[in-house]
Amino acid sequence: MKKINSTTGKEQSAEIELAVPLKGNYSIFTFECGCDEAGRGCLAGPVVAAAVILPAGFVCPQLNDSKLLSESVRDSLRPVIEKEALAWGVALVSNSEIDSINILNASILAMHRAMDKLEIRPEFIIVDGNRFKPYGKIPHETIVKGDSKYLSIAAASILAKTHRDELMLQLHVEYPAYSWDKNKAYPTLKHRAAIRANGTTPFHRLSFDLLGDKKEEARLLQIAKKEARFQKARKGK
Repeated sequence: MKKINSTTGKEQSAEIELAVPLKGNYSIFTFECGCDEAGRGCLAGPVVAAAVILPAGFVCPQLNDSKLLSESVRDSLRPVIEKEALAWGVALVSNSEIDSINILNASILAMHRAMDKLEIRPEFIIVDGNRFKPYGKIPHETIVKGDSKYLSIAAASILAKTHRDELMLQLHVEYPAYSWDKNKAYPTLKHRAAIRANGTTPFHRLSFDLLGDKKEEARLLQIAKKEARFQKARKGK
């Protein structure tokens, strides 16, 4: 688990937050399923989601939000989760589907597909974040930062992340110019430079701001609008 040694108030608060053990079930149901996704902000590849039902009394001190753990710790936790879970499933939604239905809908669809693979039907679902669509008639709850609060969501975050990383390593062999073995297709400067130099691959999300230009264009447009309003106000005086 990440340890913070600094003495500033903000970092002390972060240390206290990280030291709090993750909770078991949110609901009163035995078969509560935690869901999370990985790769939502990437420029290429699928979004991958996992669904995990853990046994009552499950204990794993290292388990936490996958973003707070090193790659080696995540890799070591994956077989533990897959062995100890009552049920788990991992599924993806491709980049072409993402372009068709948008990343939010794709992330939720990936979670639904992951739950389709569960050998046990959930009685209750908890989801990281604040957006979800009903899965059948099963009750659910969205939990902001749930992957750092509940064991099953943290477990799902680790499975989603490790399975997606594994896939991006395989794709890197086909397309080494984009350094997916390092950046996992996130929007790093090196990744965007490779897109400028080599163009896109069949795995890039064409609906995304691949080069980072759209955000800059939007920023300059906002500046121009503010300047126009200012000049109009001056003339009106």
